[in-house]
Formats: sequence, C-alpha cells, structure tokens
Amino acid sequence: MKLKKLIDDTPMSNYQIMVVFLCFVLNMNDGMDVLVVSYTGPEIIAEWGLSKALMGWIFSMGLIGMTLGSFFLAPFGDKIGRRKLFIIALVLNTVGMLSVYFVNSYPQMLALRFITGLGIGGILPTMAAITSEYSNNASRDFNVGLIQGGWPLGAILTGFFAAWAVPEFGWRFAYLFAGSVSLLMLVAVYFLMPESIDFLANQKDDRKMDKIKSLLVRMNKGEHAAAVELEPETEKEPEHSRNINLKKVMSLDLKPSTLRLWLAIFFGFLTLYTLMSWVPGIAKDSGMPFEMATYAGMMLNLGALMGVIAMSYFANRVGPKKTILVFLLTAFCIMLLYANVALTHVIMFILIFFIGFFVQGGFNTLFPIATRVYPTSIRSTGVGLAMGIGRFGAILGPLLFGVLSDWQLSIETLFTIFSVPLVIAAIMAYSIPSKNLD
Repeated sequence: MKLKKLIDDTPMSNYQIMVVFLCFVLNMNDGMDVLVVSYTGPEIIAEWGLSKALMGWIFSMGLIGMTLGSFFLAPFGDKIGRRKLFIIALVLNTVGMLSVYFVNSYPQMLALRFITGLGIGGILPTMAAITSEYSNNASRDFNVGLIQGGWPLGAILTGFFAAWAVPEFGWRFAYLFAGSVSLLMLVAVYFLMPESIDFLANQKDDRKMDKIKSLLVRMNKGEHAAAVELEPETEKEPEHSRNINLKKVMSLDLKPSTLRLWLAIFFGFLTLYTLMSWVPGIAKDSGMPFEMATYAGMMLNLGALMGVIAMSYFANRVGPKKTILVFLLTAFCIMLLYANVALTHVIMFILIFFIGFFVQGGFNTLFPIATRVYPTSIRSTGVGLAMGIGRFGAILGPLLFGVLSDWQLSIETLFTIFSVPLVIAAIMAYSIPSKNLD
C-alpha cells in the first residue's frame, strides 16, 4: 500500500490525535503571545505617553517579524524538517516574550516584538502543514481548521490573566506569563513532536524507511509497515531547495491559485489583525474600565473560538470555499451593523462576539484551503509564502487604524472602512481554481 493512501484511508490513531492536539496547543501559545499586546496596549500608552500611531507600530512590529518569519523561517520546514523548525521558532518566541519583562524603552519594545514575531511567523504555516500530514483524508480539513481555534483560546486565557494580573503587578507581568508558557511548549515539542512523515519520505536518507516504519508502529499501523511503498515521484524528489520550491509555487499550474490565495489572505489579515489589536482599546475609549475593556477583547476571541469550531465543521461538510464565502460576507454585514446602530455596552459585547465568530472563522478557512492547494513537497514553502505575503495586510491594518484614529475619524467610519476588505477576501478565496478544493 502507498504511504499516502495508508494515512489517508485508515482511521486516525491516538498518536496522530496527539500530534494534532500539540499543534492546537502551539497555536494557543501563539495566540497568547500576539494578543497580550492588545490587552496591555492601553497601559503601555499611558506609561510611555504614546500616540495611537506609535502604539500601532508596536502592534505592527510583531507582525513585520511574523511576515519575515513566514518568508524566511517557514520554508526551512521543507529543508531541515518541521520539528527542528518548531524548536528554532519557539526559542525566538520565548526569548522575545520573557525579555519584555525587563524592557524600559519604546525602541526595546519594538525590537523584542520583532523577535517574537519571527518565531510566530515560522510556527504558524508549519503547524498547518504537519497537522495536514498526520491527518487522514476524512478529517484533514476539520483538523487543519480546528487547530486554528487554539489561537483565540490562548487569547481568551490571556485576557482572563491580564484582567487580574495587570492591575496587580503591571503590564510587564503578562509578558512574563506568556513567555513562561512558550518555554513549556519548547520543552513539550522537544520531547513529544515527531518529524513529519511526509518530510521523511522526501529525504535522500538510507535510514528513512526505518524511521517511517517506526512512526507507523506508533500510529498503530505497524501491520502495514513491512509492505508500505513510497510514491515513485517522492523517491525521485531532488534535494530541497528554497529557490526550486518558490518556482514550483509560482508554476503555471499553481500560479492562478497562488495569486488569489495571496490576495484573500492579505485582505483577510488586514481586517482581522486590526480588530484583534484595537478592540480592547476601542472599548476603553468608549468609557469602559480596564477590566471590562479586556473582557471586550475576550468576547471577540470567544466568538473567534466558536467560529473556528463551526468553520471546521462546515468546511468538512460543504467544503472550504462555500464556508469562507458565507462567513466573510456575514462578517461584512455585522461590521456595518456595528457602525450604524446605537451601542450600549450590552449591544457592543454581542456584536463583538459575532464579529469574532464570522471574521476569524471565515479567515481561518484559508488554512485548510492553503494546505490543499500545495502538494506535500512544497507545502511549508507554499503556505509560508502565502502567509508571509498576506501579513503585509496584517502590518498595514493596525498601523492604518492608529493613524486614522489620530486623524479623528469616528469608530463608525473606521468600522465601515475595515469591513470592505472582507468582501474582497471572500471573492478571491471562492474563485481559487485549484481542483483539490472541489
């Protein structure tokens, strides 16, 4: 039996479920590391006397690091292996987060957010790739979508912690907590995370079949290990090269799908990261105390968590393209509603929940879409490059929102402006021509 067919057609073992769960927790850790800035933003502004544009640079500097991490770290997952890349990225993540506890200047904060972003940018696309590779065909879209729920769950837990710890111990303590979790994840990955079985199959290594058979035994597929065969094209795969993989991503067959995927991720990120970064600050500016404003950010992420779970279900039932179209167009309508109704605190919390549900749920459909667009041999490169290109939208969004806020544009006008990219993202994703999405 062919190796890919064996994994695709047989039930998932407890070992495979453990790998998916570990990726879920890794994503939860990344959600903590990114959203801690959103929760502590009002306190940082108050301590250092920053304008919203300068605070926007703190948001965006982490996203610049994430972009470069997606460009330059993630593709190494196709060369040195997924597991080694996780370890390198988590070291950067941990150092960047723990060091913020000792920061005492704005430039230091910018530098450390950049380092943290590099690590996160390396982890995210690689995590989607290894989840896809350890999932069978029946649950692949569900699993790749579901692990994205770790992000808002990490953000919710960080919100609870920040609401209690920041008033008691100061905003730096929240980074110490998040950095400690990153350190624990580094230890967990070192001891528990296996190498990608598809990556091993693509290596010119005399012992690769022994390694693959050992993994198959752990996956309760040992009875097939002796007879398993690699795909002929996998055996002949040349030595991984970043330049070769980049050319494959932009090949004649993949280019139409790649360009639409890039545009969808760019515009999706633009709105998503604007909301994730600024919602607690918007709530605080509306007159809420720090703790309640933090809960507004948590409500956004609670909606996101529920949205990711719902998206995973529907992507597996009706396909990711229909799912993303419905979710993002609904999110567009809800953001317009937010901009055009009188907002009591209760109505604000309800609308924020549904914005998180449909924006994050819809956007995260792009992960199972991306993993299906690219074949195994270039999956980390393809997904990493797409996320890297898209993160220019993530960089632009929070910074642009801060600048426009300093220009005294109303929240109603800002929400109307930042709802439009969701429509563009939905149309681009729905029009991706890859046959693997049909």
